[in-house]
Amino acid sequence: MSRRGFCLPGSLVRQMRRCSTPGCRCHGDPGLLHGPYRLWTRKVAGKTLTKVLTEEQYERYRSWIENSRQMHRLVSELEQLAVIAMAEQEDWPEPEPAPADRRRSPRAPIAGGEPA
Repeated sequence: MSRRGFCLPGSLVRQMRRCSTPGCRCHGDPGLLHGPYRLWTRKVAGKTLTKVLTEEQYERYRSWIENSRQMHRLVSELEQLAVIAMAEQEDWPEPEPAPADRRRSPRAPIAGGEPA
């Protein structure tokens, strides 16, 4: 069994933003947006919490986010195998595959070519 390390919930994103200051360069044509900001977001008690990270923190925790995604994919596969095994044991018809869980699906790659 391999050691994966910590599993960090949520997502890491890089974001460029406009500010609310009229006349700022970010409102020009073309606007020069502020950033990039590196953000870690997660849900706690139904609310989204966001922390701004340094580049070093962002890189340090990327593998933790990927570990969490991998763990969720494996749990989903194990759950589906258990449903199939139960149906076989009880001589029930083969169950329909479970719908994809948005929270557990892979995300699009972020800048740098690796998952968020």
